[in-house]
Parts: sequence; structure tokens; C-alpha cells
Amino acid sequence: MSSKMTGKTSNKIALVTGADGGLGTHVVKALLDSGATVVGLAPHVQQSSFDHPSFVALPASITSLDTAKKAVDSVLTRFGKIDVLAHLVGGFTGGQTVAETDDASWQQMFDTNLNSGFHLFRAVIPVMRKAEGGRIIAIGSRQAEFPAAKVGAYSASKAALVSLVKTVALENKDAGITANVILPATIDTPGNRKAMPGADTSQWVEPASIASLIVWLASDAGKDVTGAAIPVYGRAA
Repeated sequence: MSSKMTGKTSNKIALVTGADGGLGTHVVKALLDSGATVVGLAPHVQQSSFDHPSFVALPASITSLDTAKKAVDSVLTRFGKIDVLAHLVGGFTGGQTVAETDDASWQQMFDTNLNSGFHLFRAVIPVMRKAEGGRIIAIGSRQAEFPAAKVGAYSASKAALVSLVKTVALENKDAGITANVILPATIDTPGNRKAMPGADTSQWVEPASIASLIVWLASDAGKDVTGAAIPVYGRAA
């Protein structure tokens, strides 16, 4: 997106999960540059992860509604509100057909890609409804809509996340809350480059492109977009 489309998030409090990941670092920096105060949540995130006065590290894992509520309460105690939830946490496993997929792999994908969002949405929606506004943005995957062979658990978990976000949008539009999910193709992150050596990275999506879209959705300019599953496929389209 062009600089004219990125929007501003001045005076907004944004909670970003997966803050120190390959995508998360770009999203945190973009939100900080747009004027937001960012609380970055990740298991091992540190205050030194981002050299910015408006960044606050929140080392935590979201494994249940209780852990999600504790994270949200921590933000509320310090700032009194949460204007934006950018939920970037996700994981990938593949290489097995549905018939070969074991219970542990299936559960891991749903815990990482769906349940973490489910817990966070339940924790943050009451806060946003009370404030009569808020932005929820999640990261899905192109494979939520276009599944591929031997990634059944991953595709199914991301497809369920899309459905969940669309439901959140419908249930909370009366309170001025928007909820959208971004569906990227393969993102050009250090982790993906390591996992797929020799791949044609020119077809991959730049993290900065997704970060700019998140900033725009979080800004006042994005207030009329809700319930959308937004494709960001780059040259892989």
C-alpha cells in the first residue's frame, strides 16, 4: 500500500501477538511509526527487542482464556484501554496426508492457529464493547481458501480462524468493533527462508506490505471495513 493509504494510529493502544516474529517485527515497527503505543506479546519478547519509547514488552503465551485475560488485564492496568488487537501468532506443519496425520499434529495446529485467537477474542471483545469501538485483525493464510495436499491440519485450522473472525465481525458491528483477517501467501521471513532453502522468494509476500495493511485497518481510514478476508498473494496470485 502507498504511504497515503497507511493511515495513522496516534493515541491508539495496540496489542500485538507474535511481536518478535518474522512478521511481528515489521508490524510492531509500522504501528509505532504510525503513532500507536504497542504492547508486544510473545513468550520471549524483551523490552530491548524494540528501541522505541512507545513499545512495551509483554512476555507471555496464550494457552487458555485465563492467560489471555491476564495479558489483557496487564494492558488495561497500564493504559486503561485496548484499541487494536493484531493477532499474528501462527504455526505450520505439513508433509502428511489427512489419513497419515496424527492427533498431536492436528491439535498443535488448532491450538496455535485457532484456539489462541479464540481465547484472545473472548478476553478483548468485552473491553472493546465497553469502549464502544476497537479493531481486531488476525493473520490467516491463502490456504484457508485454497487448500493444498499434505497440509490438511494447517489449512483446516486457518479456515476455521477465517470463519471465527467473520463471526466476531457480525456479532460486534453494533458496538463499532471491526474484525478482519488477512490471507497471505508465503511470507518472506527468515524462518520461511530457512525452512524452504532454494525456493523462489521473488514470489513471496513482503512482510512490510502486510504491516502497512494492518496499520490501515487499525486507523480511522479503515473503520468501514469489517468481516473481510483480505487476500495478499503478491506475485503468487
